Amino acid sequence: MSSSMPQPEAAAIVACTVSRDVQNFDLLIEDMEATLGESWGDLGFAEALAFFGQPEADTMEFIALALDETDEDNLVLMSEIITRAKARNIKVILIAEDVTPAALHSLLRQGADEFVPYPLPEGELAQAIARVRAPDAPVEAEVANAPQLKAGRQKDGALIVVQGLAGGTGSTTTAVNLAWELATVDKKAPPTVCLIDFDLQYGAVATFLDLPRREVVYEMLSDTDNMDEEIFGQSLLTYEERMHVLTAPSDMLPLDIVTSEDIDRVLDMACAQFDYVVVDMPSTLVQWSETVLNKAHIYFAMLELDMRCAQNALRFKRALQSEELPVEKLRYVMNRAPKFTDLNGKGRVKRMAESLSISIDVQLPDGGKPITQANDHGLPLANSAPKSPLRRELAKLAASIHDLKGDQAEAA
Repeated sequence: MSSSMPQPEAAAIVACTVSRDVQNFDLLIEDMEATLGESWGDLGFAEALAFFGQPEADTMEFIALALDETDEDNLVLMSEIITRAKARNIKVILIAEDVTPAALHSLLRQGADEFVPYPLPEGELAQAIARVRAPDAPVEAEVANAPQLKAGRQKDGALIVVQGLAGGTGSTTTAVNLAWELATVDKKAPPTVCLIDFDLQYGAVATFLDLPRREVVYEMLSDTDNMDEEIFGQSLLTYEERMHVLTAPSDMLPLDIVTSEDIDRVLDMACAQFDYVVVDMPSTLVQWSETVLNKAHIYFAMLELDMRCAQNALRFKRALQSEELPVEKLRYVMNRAPKFTDLNGKGRVKRMAESLSISIDVQLPDGGKPITQANDHGLPLANSAPKSPLRRELAKLAASIHDLKGDQAEAA
């Protein structure tokens, strides 16, 4: 009588790394093992294409496509791998090291679901895997709640841009609350307002308004050639039925993953659909900053009363002048400005403006802890701290902008 010991069942392979040589990505190997144990394999580029034609591919959940600058010569092959994977309903996580933004943009447009830079940040791959393995969220509800934009509408909206000249100067707080004040400036005939977060990496508009970040934003930005009113409308969220918001994408992306043409199309669409378009810019100057400045009606440059802002303001002004850009559109805003009774502080503001040869047109008071609390709770100041001195100044600024636009409309 013979007997045999039962053999342990091999773990089902649910994922694969796809690379020229996975040994070049040792951190990827460690993270895949930590997350999936033995339930993953490794394929070369050509092997992956052959694998997608086999029945075993039916159980595959995702691939981690890893590439570096050497693989940029094979972008056509990379694109084919992504296309074939998506055809088999296999998700794609893109792992890229020293790859140019243009190449990354091209591959993401082919349908890659997630992007994680290499070397892998702590826990990022596990989070990306969790997202691609999660059930697809139903899109019907999002589409139903999306604002219905009318084709052919030409509102010729005013484009108002806010950019901080250093970190922490309050540009996002100003953009969010200025947009909300504009949306509520006229109770009888409220204007339509669109708030756009163009800080693709650290954009906090969604946080300050307690709104979700959605994949559809990246999908729209990555294919603006085919964007129409319906697609743009589906990428927007509505805040309290009074303001429409284009949040930053859900993933942290390179600032130059979008082109000047992409930004131009988005702004044209927004200005055609809304009375006011408020844009929160990254503090970094990128290739499409020129596009935004040229299209802006008002460009608020946020600074504080310190040396870093003074130096950055000077460099910012020189950079624009060297490219013969319209610096006359700039309106310098002093955040956390000295109080009215602080004569010494007022003198410092005046000397700073004179030394930089600029005019500081708006001075916003320090709102203190209520500002941080409002942002953390995802509420505009008008709802959380209506008597805040900062809120009152922003309300005055919104009213003056609205009055100016009204006067210009009457003159026309």
